[in-house]
Amino acid sequence: MSLYNPDRWIDQLMSCKHLSEPEMKILCERVRAILLEESNIQPVSSPVTICGDIHGQFWDLLELLRKGGDIPDTSYIFMARSAYQGDFVDRGHYSLETVSLLLALKARYPDKVSLLRGNHESRQITQVYGFYDECQQKYGSATVWKACCNVFDYLNLAAIIDGETLCVHGGLSPDIRTLDQIRVLSRAQEIPHEGALCDLMWSDPDEVDNWAVSPRGAGWLFGESVTREFNHTNALRLIARAHQLIQEGYKYMFDSALVTVWSAPNYCYRCGNLASILTIREDGERVFTVYGAAAENERDGGVGGRGVVSAHESFFSERWTLTYACRMLTRMLQNQTQYFM
Repeated sequence: MSLYNPDRWIDQLMSCKHLSEPEMKILCERVRAILLEESNIQPVSSPVTICGDIHGQFWDLLELLRKGGDIPDTSYIFMARSAYQGDFVDRGHYSLETVSLLLALKARYPDKVSLLRGNHESRQITQVYGFYDECQQKYGSATVWKACCNVFDYLNLAAIIDGETLCVHGGLSPDIRTLDQIRVLSRAQEIPHEGALCDLMWSDPDEVDNWAVSPRGAGWLFGESVTREFNHTNALRLIARAHQLIQEGYKYMFDSALVTVWSAPNYCYRCGNLASILTIREDGERVFTVYGAAAENERDGGVGGRGVVSAHESFFSERWTLTYACRMLTRMLQNQTQYFM
């Protein structure tokens, strides 16, 4: 009897019970094969629901699906951390079950689920922020972590809805002016420390004139003029992205040229924020659904203190910020004309 049984896997994962190691290896191989046939920018038709960061908050993912509607009746873009828009893993207590459920849904309904890569879908980040350790704890080896990372390398970089709404995890890049430049990137790799692929995962919108160094140490801050020019050049009405905690669940910027969608309520089980998902209807209408944390989280909030950023994580972030800030400053000085004209 074949081990491949996505319907059974989905039922099991909905109960927050992780799959066996052989099942996870088969699931990852199947999803990787599906992603190999997809584009860097995956075309999606409305109606579709856009989701932001999830970060391993499994019960909140189930709450999201209850609010948004069951698959396949509802199509989703997960902007990975999960169209879901990214950062599926790290920080929450159930990164393994969260990413496993998303992969199983992708395997079962490949045309109804789009998975975009986030900055946490990388080997380097997952070894620091919890996913690697979680896999080691639950399986006794790094085999499943390696299988998942091999899938992360092939996640879509972006999705485009009806040719006019671009979904991407982080933001824009000074190295990218057109969608075609994203389409020709080589995505089957670890997220690099700089360059276009890095920027798509790490950049943030801000009240700056054009481009500015990001305090994250990777990616850039980009302003309204950059956003409007990019939208005009590529005939876009909206950029939808994730990557930043929004207390109200979502936030428009630049006269509604860009929106940030955040889908992890009460982030790290302590921030008290709301979450949201954005549905683009067939007529182009945008409908936000705002919701709070799932009741099941009340019993998980203190587990192992994993909702709290550790000293090791803080040190890693500071070291990365300083290293890349120096690199960004050097690059800016060498390319003043390109970035500030």
